Amino acid sequence: MARRGDPLERILGRLDDLDPGNLAILVQRLARERALLETVFNTIKEGILVVDRDGTIQYANAAARGLIGLNERDVGEALLWKVMPDLARELSWRPGKDAAAGKSRPVRAATRELEITYPERRFVRLYIMPLDAPHDSRLEDHFALILTDITEEHRSTRELIESERLDSVTMLAAGVAHEVGNPLNSINIHLQLICRQLEKLKVGAAGTKIQEHADICTAEVGRLDGIIRHFLEAIRPQPPDLVKLDLLALLAEVLELGRQELENFGIRVELNVVNPPPLVLGDRNQLKQVFFNLIKNAREAMERGGLLRIEARADDAWATLSFIDTGVGITPEDLPRVFQPYFSTKRGGHGLGMMVVQRILRSHGGQIGLDSQPGRGTTVTLQFPLPERRVRLLEARA
Repeated sequence: MARRGDPLERILGRLDDLDPGNLAILVQRLARERALLETVFNTIKEGILVVDRDGTIQYANAAARGLIGLNERDVGEALLWKVMPDLARELSWRPGKDAAAGKSRPVRAATRELEITYPERRFVRLYIMPLDAPHDSRLEDHFALILTDITEEHRSTRELIESERLDSVTMLAAGVAHEVGNPLNSINIHLQLICRQLEKLKVGAAGTKIQEHADICTAEVGRLDGIIRHFLEAIRPQPPDLVKLDLLALLAEVLELGRQELENFGIRVELNVVNPPPLVLGDRNQLKQVFFNLIKNAREAMERGGLLRIEARADDAWATLSFIDTGVGITPEDLPRVFQPYFSTKRGGHGLGMMVVQRILRSHGGQIGLDSQPGRGTTVTLQFPLPERRVRLLEARA
């Protein structure tokens, strides 16, 4: 029953006094108002569902239908706990037998966060609220669900956590490398002193043999020192020295340097320029390191006679390079871990290459994508923002 004094009551009170012509005008007016409200609800970004005591979805706006993969024709028939089975555990009401018997328990207001995998993987914040409509018995035991898409928020939070974890690992690794470097320097100094003493003593053949061993030790210490130096250069975040670069020219330099090695392994390289990317802002040495790492990974993933195809294209916002190999590929279980420090699918790999690539791309305001199928190969896609549309990623706050 309508509340006294509200517009609906005034309209209903006049129905008996209306002739057929005015009644038709009133119906048309109500239809227009319904269409207006429907338009408004369908422009709202949050999904809105109205569900009855049996769990039947009585109303769903466009955003809600898109989030849960519901067809408009199924509204009024589809059961919520079948469309979203996980909600049966979240709600304080029990669908099915209890609801049919009129024993459904009232729904309490609550907030949940859910992961939806169909029709696409999304993260959603769900707010459940009973409808308080005592004047309308048809809405008794109905409740509303408000669905807010928080996928980007969830992704940003996850990236922040990964960035903080990566920074912690980097600082720890840099500290360990520095501590290892100190005794290596000391060993190198004492080896030099030993060599000088041997020269002064002139102890003959035995001394010559000891000198050879000392020279080998000195060389190995130098090699370890070089490994540590390159390791520190790789993991320490360096701000890029940005200049305008031709990505294809820079890529050609890297390919020329590695041409002989690729030929030795029988690997062919194809460059497909869909449309030439314009100049981008980048650090020449850092981007060379990115290309070296990706080409090296592709070579190591392929048997002799493999193919590395590189595609270049651009749109209004991004310059894109895709590195596509015909290698062994990466399993779905390992794919999310590729950018984690010290994870490698290669025997003897140090697991820092892709981490460095991702860090460099982020410092350039770019993006990196990875797609792989075991036995068919891997595609790594690099996106660089064009200077006029440039967006720099901010460093994660401590």
